[in-house]
Amino acid sequence: MGFFGILMQVTWWVGVIILSELAAAAISSPIALPNCLDRCGNVKIPYPFGLSEGCSIDPNFVVNCSQSFGQFQPILGNLRVTNISLQGQFETMMDIAKDCYEQGVHSLSTRLSLLITTVNFTVSSAQNKFVVVGCDTDAYLYGSQQNESYRTGCASVCESTRYMVNGSCSGVGCCEFDIPIGFRNFTITSRSFDNHTKVQSFNPCGYAFISKKGTFNFSVDFLRSLQDKEKMPMVLDWVIGTGTCEDVHNKSSYVCGGDSTCIDSNTKSGYRCKCKDGYDGNPYLPHGCQDINECEGPKLCNLTGQGCINRIGSYGCFCIEGYHSDRTAGVDLCVTNQSSLQVNLLIGLGTSFGALFLITITLVLFNVIKKRSETKLKKKFFKKNGGLLLQQQLSSNENNVQNIKLFNSKELEKATDHFSENRIIGKGGQGTVFKGMLSDGRITAIKKCNTVQEGNIEQFINEIFILSQIIHRNVVKLIGCCLETAVPLLVYEFIPNGTLFQYLREENEEFPLTWDMRLRISIEIAGAIFYLHSAASSPIYHRDIKSTNILLDEKYRAKVADFGTSKSIAINQTHVTTLVHGTFGYLDPEYFQTSQFTEKSDVYSFGVVLVELLTGEKPVSSTRSEAGRSLSIYFLHTMEENHLFDILDDRVKKEGDKEEVIKVANLAKRCLHLNGRKRPTMREVAIELQGIQKTFDGQQNYEELQFSRSEEIEHSNVSFTSTGSFFEIASTSSSTVLPLLPFKKI
Repeated sequence: MGFFGILMQVTWWVGVIILSELAAAAISSPIALPNCLDRCGNVKIPYPFGLSEGCSIDPNFVVNCSQSFGQFQPILGNLRVTNISLQGQFETMMDIAKDCYEQGVHSLSTRLSLLITTVNFTVSSAQNKFVVVGCDTDAYLYGSQQNESYRTGCASVCESTRYMVNGSCSGVGCCEFDIPIGFRNFTITSRSFDNHTKVQSFNPCGYAFISKKGTFNFSVDFLRSLQDKEKMPMVLDWVIGTGTCEDVHNKSSYVCGGDSTCIDSNTKSGYRCKCKDGYDGNPYLPHGCQDINECEGPKLCNLTGQGCINRIGSYGCFCIEGYHSDRTAGVDLCVTNQSSLQVNLLIGLGTSFGALFLITITLVLFNVIKKRSETKLKKKFFKKNGGLLLQQQLSSNENNVQNIKLFNSKELEKATDHFSENRIIGKGGQGTVFKGMLSDGRITAIKKCNTVQEGNIEQFINEIFILSQIIHRNVVKLIGCCLETAVPLLVYEFIPNGTLFQYLREENEEFPLTWDMRLRISIEIAGAIFYLHSAASSPIYHRDIKSTNILLDEKYRAKVADFGTSKSIAINQTHVTTLVHGTFGYLDPEYFQTSQFTEKSDVYSFGVVLVELLTGEKPVSSTRSEAGRSLSIYFLHTMEENHLFDILDDRVKKEGDKEEVIKVANLAKRCLHLNGRKRPTMREVAIELQGIQKTFDGQQNYEELQFSRSEEIEHSNVSFTSTGSFFEIASTSSSTVLPLLPFKKI
């Protein structure tokens, strides 16, 4: 074969490789029926399961996507699903049966049950085990196995930790056994031989539970750590129908799709589907099993001179150019063709130079196509994320008082080292925050938001625009954003000294929270919230005031952050009606009952923060009595009993002026009034706190808190220039703030 023939063949193979790569990138196998959602929260929901009856194989496989505290959770029957496998298992969380002796009170036994109402689901015998942990504990597992009763159990006995072996569950501190096949409905009972009286010092409890294999490995530490654990992961097997493969193969109810096979369950009470060898995907969909390109995986045709070719459901090996098949040794081998050394040398050199030239041309063309595709994709994301709408608002706003820069994606990728996990400084329900350094040396906090729903784009952009106009020394500052990525990126100033919550709970010798500092911080927070309610361009309800959202800058000044659930309202509005969102312990009881959030709801949350500053206590704590687990209720009860100084923080009692402390406590009590109308406004709170403060250590007087937006505009410089597909508005502020989330209307 001549030089040009070899060159043409190399060209053909390069083209095949490029087309194969493009096809592989373009094809993604679906897991759900057309027009059906395939995810609830972070859990994928593959067919035959579905989020509605029309999207599942039958009602037994309908998963309810329930929302709780801002997070979506899949629920099947009475079980919360954490993972669904097309290999016939799904994972859930199962309660732990506990039997504890505590403060003279002991329950003779504890029971918990699971009732699976459909024959399609059974407890997996291959994936689970029954575990009993304790030192004078016996537990039993009762259930049904194909309509037959079943009972088994084991006892765990020990008098000390001396003979316990970490990783061993053979009876000393821990015992276990396998789950029988076809196990469906069960009850677990756990009890103590002698009320734990001999082992209370190191093991006051006994536990019994079903756990997924590999998730529980016994150690001595578990004797106490299991007291705080409520659930363990458990695996259930699922099957389709009630008959065997032979029974249903020719029936209309048979669901295995093309290029798949049927597999009987262990109990012959149903079947599953599996893609044939050489295929992968969802075998329950009509065309869910797709051909696998075996040649892309580990090298299968690995003999000298061999090449690989993909076939439908399989692959084949062949001898490449310059080699031919030889079976003289009883094995298919590829050996070189017999020709002169000079011809082979010329062919080799020609092929090498031709291939090098072709590869160079291919790489150049590939880079050009790639850059065009990236530019097109960035424009698509920019439009989808509301970039055009933001540009329109910026260009039409003659009185814009705050600079906001639209960054390009490469600048933020460089700033965060391509969003390295080492740069992550926080995660939340609405995004992940990275620490970054801009090209001008500024340290920033860059948040990668979760996907914004298409119907909420206008609200999302409007809230970014409003947030960019908030100018207050004690409120988080938005520097800019990037809308040309798959999800929006928001750039905020960075705060180095953590949250108020951390400083209230952790001793800090370099910066102790003195009474004067606590009073100053409360004044700064109150002033910021009053500004949001009254002095911003549009009144803003924060809706998540808490100590973890109060950040401290390099001078330990308070900064109000996390506007992820905030809402801007019309000036003539008195409330907004929304789904209840917030943090337990800070949530206004009146808002919880009516779903109507008012400015007094923020006052209630601030009142809880004020009590935290006074007491150093957590807003919710299991160490307090059940009636006083909520700090607000605990505080109000203590005030009514006239025992305020019994719950104050030691530093507050030691350093605080008694009259000042009592005044602040009475103000907190008024903020926590159950009737919102009887709470003070944030303006009244800020004024009263300023009045309580006896000395002014060079800080701003309250009159500074009452500046108007027009006065701020007079002291701001506004300019913007058009550059490519984004605007940049120069900023006059340089404070640093660590953000959590942007505004988002609900």
